[in-house]
Amino acid sequence: MIEGLLAQFLEDRSSDVEEAVRKAAAVEIMPRFRQLAAHEVLEKSGPHDLVTVADRRAEEFLTEALPALLPGSVVVGEEAVAADPLSYEALGGDAPVWIVDPVDGTRQFVRGEEGFCTLVALAHRGEVLASWTYGAALDLMAVAVRGKGATLNGEPIRSGSPEPGAAIEVATSHPDYTTDDQKRALLGLRTEGVHPRPCGSAGLEYLAVARGELDATAFSWELAWDHAAGLLLVAEAGGADLTLTGEPFRITGGNALPFTAARDAATAERVRRLLAGE
Repeated sequence: MIEGLLAQFLEDRSSDVEEAVRKAAAVEIMPRFRQLAAHEVLEKSGPHDLVTVADRRAEEFLTEALPALLPGSVVVGEEAVAADPLSYEALGGDAPVWIVDPVDGTRQFVRGEEGFCTLVALAHRGEVLASWTYGAALDLMAVAVRGKGATLNGEPIRSGSPEPGAAIEVATSHPDYTTDDQKRALLGLRTEGVHPRPCGSAGLEYLAVARGELDATAFSWELAWDHAAGLLLVAEAGGADLTLTGEPFRITGGNALPFTAARDAATAERVRRLLAGE
């Protein structure tokens, strides 16, 4: 029954979710873009893991706005989980879950670069049903609904496939976020016909895959707010994702890492095999 209600909600209220995401950015993020004071930027786990007042205020905004649109839903947000790790367990519960990354690409945001976005996904019992990827500084709004396709600024997008025989470009995890085993796996991409490069904002890298501008990703961490929105976007644009053992990525965790999302199934399998050393 709840699945039918959620499908109807997405039919009727998807534009309202988009408006809430746009408003969070307009009110809490963009006024602080290139205007941050030193005391408004803090480190969490290290120098590459930053949080700003914009992250916190935008998440607070969405934590109020999104459940108001869908009564009975809950929010799993990056900053709230940092304060209360147990709140992450809601991903496996029975209530619909909004998965929120208020500023994906905080390092870029702090540096005054435009390569950041706001990520929102709606999931139920571990399945992502819809997602919104908003690059406010770039004026990009990508929306995906399971089974309904993906759009960018209202126009359908398709990932397509790499040109036969062409080298593929793969965005990979920053070395600071990899274990020794994952570093060794990522070294498998340093081979003829593959051009690995460090990733920027995960959300924007997924959008690049969905648009056919990037061939694949290879990521070594599994926090749902970084991946839920983008994985659905890629899937609905015609792409595919695989974990190291050949299974689809699970937002509830326990994945074999690194994992890949790619423009098509063949590219996903090619990257997976390189990561697995097969």
